[in-house]
Amino acid sequence: MNKVVSSALEAVRDIPDGATILAGGFGLCGIPETCIAALRELGTKGLVVVSNNCGVDDFGLGILLHNRQIAKMVSSYVGENKEFERQYLSGELEVELTPQGTLAERLRAGGAGIAAFFTPTGAGTAISDGGLPIRYAADGTVTRHSQKKETREIGGRSYVLEEAITADYALVKAWRGDRLGNLVYRHTAMNFNPMMATAARVTVAEVEELVDVGVLDPDHVHTPGIYVHRIFQGARYEKRIERRITRKG
Repeated sequence: MNKVVSSALEAVRDIPDGATILAGGFGLCGIPETCIAALRELGTKGLVVVSNNCGVDDFGLGILLHNRQIAKMVSSYVGENKEFERQYLSGELEVELTPQGTLAERLRAGGAGIAAFFTPTGAGTAISDGGLPIRYAADGTVTRHSQKKETREIGGRSYVLEEAITADYALVKAWRGDRLGNLVYRHTAMNFNPMMATAARVTVAEVEELVDVGVLDPDHVHTPGIYVHRIFQGARYEKRIERRITRKG
């Protein structure tokens, strides 16, 4: 089955306002750059986006945020985006913060059909007890807090129940892929992409190189094509480095 589409615009054109989207990447590494740019061009609004972070002010998911296209973020880290901070504290953006490993496991569970799981991470904190600010009002008051979660003692240790995450669409970035949707990621660009590819109703994959069926070594495939619904070859990837540190002299 040929899953190739002609462009990022074609791949994401049917994403409706208010859709829930899983966006791969960690910082600016392995992000679906061209899919994000296409959504910016289409102007799709009210999006609920699940991603480790929200890019930076002028790149990655930050461009959707700047264009007021994101209504809610489910993330584990948001410290590199000043506009994110402004929208969150002014009541324009709803934010659900989740520990990074928990976020990864919630996504993996969603793809595996596991409804929820117990983890010790966050037990006995505001993660389990509730009270984290999810939405602010314009005057700085909190209008919505996180809810208390179920906890259980197992083997003398406290655990908190975390629900799986699934979505309408997943936007992932891979190094190579074929027309059947088989994907190979490169080094740390794997990050959240493989698990997100399994946890959505429709998975869109952009690749740096689209190859013929049979070129990819089956033992090297990270995401089997059964999880991918649309694939296209991107171009002109910037691959920005989020924070560069060099040694003087």
